[in-house]
Amino acid sequence: MAMDFEEILGKCGDCHRYQYMLLALYGLLMFIVSRQYFAQSVISFVPDHWCYHDQLANQSYAEIAAIYAPFKKPSCTRLESINEDGSNATASSEPCNRWIYNYDHGFRSMNADLNWVCDEAYKARVGQSLFFVGSMCGTLLFGLLGDRIGRIRAVVLANWCGFLGDSATIFAQSLVTFSASRFVSGLAAEANAYLMYILVLEYVSPTMRSVGLNLTMSVWYCLGMISASWQAVWLGGWRPFMAWSALPQLLVTGFYFLIQESAQWLVTRHDIDGAELRLRRVAKFNRREVSEADFELFRQHCKNKESEASSQVSMQKQSRLIDALEFPRLRLRLTYVLVVFSITVLCYNTMSRNVEGLSISPFVMFTFFALTLPPSGIFQTQVQKNLGRKFTSVVSMTATGVMTAATGILLTFWTQPSAMVMVCLLLVSRFGISVITGSTMQISAELIPTCVRSSGLAVIHVTGAALSFLSPFILHLDTYFRAASSIILCLLLLLSAWICLLLPETRNKKLPLSLAEGEEFGKDERMFDFLKGSKKEDQHDLSAGTNEKLMAE
Repeated sequence: MAMDFEEILGKCGDCHRYQYMLLALYGLLMFIVSRQYFAQSVISFVPDHWCYHDQLANQSYAEIAAIYAPFKKPSCTRLESINEDGSNATASSEPCNRWIYNYDHGFRSMNADLNWVCDEAYKARVGQSLFFVGSMCGTLLFGLLGDRIGRIRAVVLANWCGFLGDSATIFAQSLVTFSASRFVSGLAAEANAYLMYILVLEYVSPTMRSVGLNLTMSVWYCLGMISASWQAVWLGGWRPFMAWSALPQLLVTGFYFLIQESAQWLVTRHDIDGAELRLRRVAKFNRREVSEADFELFRQHCKNKESEASSQVSMQKQSRLIDALEFPRLRLRLTYVLVVFSITVLCYNTMSRNVEGLSISPFVMFTFFALTLPPSGIFQTQVQKNLGRKFTSVVSMTATGVMTAATGILLTFWTQPSAMVMVCLLLVSRFGISVITGSTMQISAELIPTCVRSSGLAVIHVTGAALSFLSPFILHLDTYFRAASSIILCLLLLLSAWICLLLPETRNKKLPLSLAEGEEFGKDERMFDFLKGSKKEDQHDLSAGTNEKLMAE
């Protein structure tokens, strides 16, 4: 008789004090991650601004706006002369080199402080794009390190990169220094949260995975976004705000002394003694008594697996992601998943940052956007459970795309939109993109065969981060046509919806384990079969020992 890892972990405790501490620290990390991730958007808020003129020094902001209103580009037009009563203003051919800013809630953003507006507005966009490049590189770098030096060490190193990048941003004065600092900060954007998620996943029971992790992430991510917005207002300037965003990342260093390294990972590294030591510490923390006989059975199980590994070389080769390319249908499906996930990440990042020029404070909009996260997660879970993954993805993509385009066009032609109407439209779009993100992540994970699921998810995460490089430039198109970014996002979401129609449904189905099963999965399913409603699953298939589900129905 042998005892595998799940059994010994159950005896040490997989839903006790240690697991609750893990979830608490994961919540703290998600709070820090959301602040670090959206800090670059907060510091780049562009307040209402107009070219400076001596005769405007004693004018109110409303009077200045009225004087500039007749001009095509009021924020970037320099005035030659103005009558004493503010009428008959004439434009100058000289470029503007000084501005009057109407600071939102008194917050001096980086763009306003460095005068990165009008012709130099592209500089902030370039720096933000380098953040996504750093995110792509960090996902690969720390993902590899997580398998070489351990999860917890990689998490700590990633957060040190975030701290150094955010700290360096405080002293940035040029495009080069700003871009370099944002690149370093971006290294931590995806990696630390992803690695911590894996670490928690490998120590908690299945029931805590589906509820505890998702609830913890949505709540604390929401709180992090809200705190980032209003702490910026409280501090009043972008440099002290960046300092307060950087410092909490140092707290993650303490995780190294509080969290045990993944015992599962140590087993894969053939460090059975190290795995046993961590499990003993977990049992002690949970106040559980585990006999020496149980640990001996666990050690015997690990040794048996090691001896079997040498005879499974051919199976290991088959598990490589590159081997999936030899299967035509599976190759095409993985391509579809890659495209849909990348477009979703691009749209999410673009819509999350599109909070300016709405006649509403971006700080208020950030708060509203954050509040949509918990309910969108609950809504997504219920719809997927009752109507399926494919229905959720297709309908949410189509509805959100149309709503986004309608909002952009409305802003273009409705010069004085109702604040209430705008808030409602934007919240619906933000709610929709949150649902899309969650459903896309799940259907992507379920369609990738188990044997290559980890490497497949890593690739699509990196591709999504790489495509997000375009996010700031899509938003920059709004300076030429107000609805440009909204229309582009609509077309991308409609394209994703069409591709999702080509994917099979995964609800109530035995998910593919091997590449061969992935090739045959959904072979006889037609494009619109998901509209026929759910069918009662084959009880024999669902009771099979090889049946794997990512979410209980």
